[in-house]
Amino acid sequence: QVQLVESGGGLVQAGGSLRVSCAASGLTFVTYAMGWFRQAPGKAREFVAAITWSGGSTYYTDSVKGRFTISRDNAKNTVYLQMNSLKPEDTAVYYCAARGNRGDYERETSYNYWGQGTQVTVSS
Repeated sequence: QVQLVESGGGLVQAGGSLRVSCAASGLTFVTYAMGWFRQAPGKAREFVAAITWSGGSTYYTDSVKGRFTISRDNAKNTVYLQMNSLKPEDTAVYYCAARGNRGDYERETSYNYWGQGTQVTVSS
């Protein structure tokens, strides 16, 4: 049974930092690219960042480039999202996902396993 469990969300002031983690089990983690998505209240879920199985390539949506960093530790079956210079518009539920299908890293349909999400709230 595949499980992706996010943690590390919380409340932070604008300009602050937060790191969210996603621990994977039940899959051969090293063979999966991983992604982070987010969903703000009343909005569709959107792509945030992705990382290849080796960590050699990363991808970001334009609004987080230079502020967020995705990384992974294959020995710990964990993917991270370091978020710096947070803005109120970053407030959302953050989901990690494992990419088991072919397709663009930005597309939800490229991912076949999802976590339950962790809330990140940025106050102004």
